[in-house]
Amino acid sequence: MKNKPKISRRSFVKASSALTGGAYLLSPMMANAHFFQRNDDSIQLGWLGKEAPKHNQGFTWGTCWPKGKVKRELGFDLVSSDREDIPVQSWPLAYWPDGSLKWTGHAVPATALTHTAFQLSPTSKTKSLQGMKVEESDKAIKIDTGDLLYTIPKSGNQIISSIQKGAKTLAKNGRLVVLHQNVSDEDAADQIKKTNFQGNISKISLEQKGALRSVVKIEGSHRSDSGKDFISYVVRLYFYHQAASFKMVHTIIFDGEEETDFIKGIGVKFDVPMQDELHDRHIRFAGQDDGIFSEAVRGLTGLRRDPGKVIIGAQLAGEKTPPISEFPANVSKNINYIPAFGDYTLFQGDADSFSIRKRTAEGHSWLNSAHGQRARGLAAVGGPSGSFAFGVRNFWESFPGQLDIKNAHTDTAEVTAWLWAPNSPAMDLRFYHDGMGQDTYPKQLDALDITYEDYEPGFGTAKGVARTSELNFWALDATPSHSLFNDMCTYLEDPPLLTADSEYMLQVGVFGGLWYTDKLQSDRTKEFNKQLDWYFDFYQKQVEEHKWYGFWDFGDFMHTYDTDRHMWRYDVGGFAWDNSELSTDLWLWYYYLKTGKKEAFRVAEAMTRHTGEVDVHHSGPFAPLGSRHNVMHWGCSAKQLRISTAANRRFFYYLTADERTGDLMREQVNAAEALLKVVPIRKVAPKETWGTDDPNRVYLGFGTDWGSVAAAWLTEWERTEDKEIREKLLNSMRSIGNQPKGFYSMGSRMNLQTGEFEKVKTNRASASHLSAVFGLTEIAIELYELVDMKSFNKAWLQYCEMYNASPEEQEKILGNSLGKLNLAQGHARLTAFAAREKSDPRLAKRAWEEFYEGSGGIRRHGEAKEISGPEVLTPRTEARGVSTNATAQWGLAAMHCLAILGEK
Repeated sequence: MKNKPKISRRSFVKASSALTGGAYLLSPMMANAHFFQRNDDSIQLGWLGKEAPKHNQGFTWGTCWPKGKVKRELGFDLVSSDREDIPVQSWPLAYWPDGSLKWTGHAVPATALTHTAFQLSPTSKTKSLQGMKVEESDKAIKIDTGDLLYTIPKSGNQIISSIQKGAKTLAKNGRLVVLHQNVSDEDAADQIKKTNFQGNISKISLEQKGALRSVVKIEGSHRSDSGKDFISYVVRLYFYHQAASFKMVHTIIFDGEEETDFIKGIGVKFDVPMQDELHDRHIRFAGQDDGIFSEAVRGLTGLRRDPGKVIIGAQLAGEKTPPISEFPANVSKNINYIPAFGDYTLFQGDADSFSIRKRTAEGHSWLNSAHGQRARGLAAVGGPSGSFAFGVRNFWESFPGQLDIKNAHTDTAEVTAWLWAPNSPAMDLRFYHDGMGQDTYPKQLDALDITYEDYEPGFGTAKGVARTSELNFWALDATPSHSLFNDMCTYLEDPPLLTADSEYMLQVGVFGGLWYTDKLQSDRTKEFNKQLDWYFDFYQKQVEEHKWYGFWDFGDFMHTYDTDRHMWRYDVGGFAWDNSELSTDLWLWYYYLKTGKKEAFRVAEAMTRHTGEVDVHHSGPFAPLGSRHNVMHWGCSAKQLRISTAANRRFFYYLTADERTGDLMREQVNAAEALLKVVPIRKVAPKETWGTDDPNRVYLGFGTDWGSVAAAWLTEWERTEDKEIREKLLNSMRSIGNQPKGFYSMGSRMNLQTGEFEKVKTNRASASHLSAVFGLTEIAIELYELVDMKSFNKAWLQYCEMYNASPEEQEKILGNSLGKLNLAQGHARLTAFAAREKSDPRLAKRAWEEFYEGSGGIRRHGEAKEISGPEVLTPRTEARGVSTNATAQWGLAAMHCLAILGEK
């Protein structure tokens, strides 16, 4: 290695481009790749999961570009593998430092896309897209998709006042609802008082106005008739050209008092005009797999008198039946005596059971209609004159959920997609214990010593935590056929996404290029692939076996396993929910980038949604910090940047262009200010270390704190090219590089206005095993090549080389040894990076030795066994010694080491 020139990923990409004339951009994803030689700057896109969608109501994705390749003024062409031009709307997501496009967002309309692959090409041709018409006035926004006309008021409690097709109104009075309860169901049940709150608009903006895609952002809170506000919300509505549906991304932020504010329901309601005869009105619920519950409001089957095959066939198909005058006389004369069932409800109370009930009207008893395990979350009501369908993504995974259809026997039905089901117990967010006398820091540290729980009175509040859900709504000309209904359900559950393949993104160098692809074929690579796959498959199975589902839990993993109880430590202090400890999110995203597996993307997506919303305070005294691992996601008193870090969100944002994730990352731009009030090291370090009377200066550690701030600043700079943010980032990097011991100076007070750190006064080097394992490694490596700042790069290389060095080496270079440090295996990737950058085979050998020795990590392949019988409630797949944070660090170290050092 020493005799070879250093080849960085940046120079590799540049050299590859020169050798191939840009052809390296054309991924080998598809066999017919020769078609894509039309444009040297083109890239090839394929479907996530490899299958084209059967039902497309429009979708969005993100694409990356090599540095310097695509100028900001260029547009884009999208061409299918059979040479069909596909209309595409495009916009910038991020820029390289030279001003060229780094990431772009793209959207296509509701059109049939059965093609296997696509070519996306920059173009200088000016194109005028024809599509939606958007009008904005002082009172409303009107969006005509070419199929439907939506009217969105700018004030009041309707998020959509009407959905029209021509002169026909298919749905109206769309509104957000929250049901409040003053006590829990179990406590003082005789004193329960319920209050209805409706979403009230405080701010609305037309966030994107396009021919193929438009986005409306609505913010507000839910308001009672008495004027009390409760539960803030952020809702985005997505409209695509020619679509029969729209998408809603719905976020609630809990801003109540958990001791007195219990949520009995969270939902989205619409009124649906009903025009057909009662026997031509139809109900649809999507059950498990491709099963469908299908009934008419007034059924004509099973009667004593037979209407005939034509009439029954039409009703079963949801089609218009012949006029009643053509019914057999013995049916038509008594048809009014057939009960009309106007109310239907599907309730998913847990991950494995749903029920469907119906009744004729309020005031009459419910009939049990059907049961199943996992409903897919889609319902519809209507008839041949028009139907309205509504659905919640990840419905059964996010239980308790409920889909209601009421008054379908009247002129106007009411439908509700319940994100928290009223049929379930009220949501109880109170802390799970009373503090057990932990009223001083010494007591809290003693408790931490035994349960790993960092408790402090008042810090275990849910105030400010959020939850985001995705919904889709269809306004249809007629009752959907069973086939169409199932296709709609697939679109809801598994929305289509186009993506470039891993090799292309690796060559571009986004996300630090810290993964490898199947081009590597050594025995070590095969060994790593086997183990990486094993861990991912194991955790997928654990999610199912231990039912890590539910409104507040779905997306997270548990932290550590209890081999004595054969159970994850769900009730033991800091060993319960993982909350991104040691970068579980990053492990999953890099695993997806390595494999391209759709199932890996979906698991990582669910975790990003969860950890970015539930594990972070978005309002209140702890905003915008995250909470360390705990029995309750928000329960720990360690409110830290390392949990709320933008480093965990960037993947999902850039791959999908999801605006809500963009909001979460922007929340973190000024997050360091929160450390003036909530000091992470307040219990373990003297105040003279971190205290300051200057509101413009705050103490930050150079590890988890600065790594999180740097991730937010880098992302904001990329997205906006904000010069002030850029200077703050560069100043922070420079002032770390100029510290007496660089990163080993540990931390200092940072000027919040400039980003510059004060120079520390001590010359003693120190280190924490946690500093580099919450995204610092990935962000520092990305900045290392992106910015190429000598002082910073020197300090980072020193940190990488010295962390796992011998005490003698540390003392020689740093002036003192660092003492006993943990997580040597995870830090092997830092040694590997130093080895590559210094072209040092000794360091490369040391890196692999550190990795395989496994100190502070995992020493051998996972071995699982099946546990059943009286020891466990239900069968278990158990792996001894498994903890999620160790697994994440093993996975990241394995992928990063091979990506950095290659197969040698």
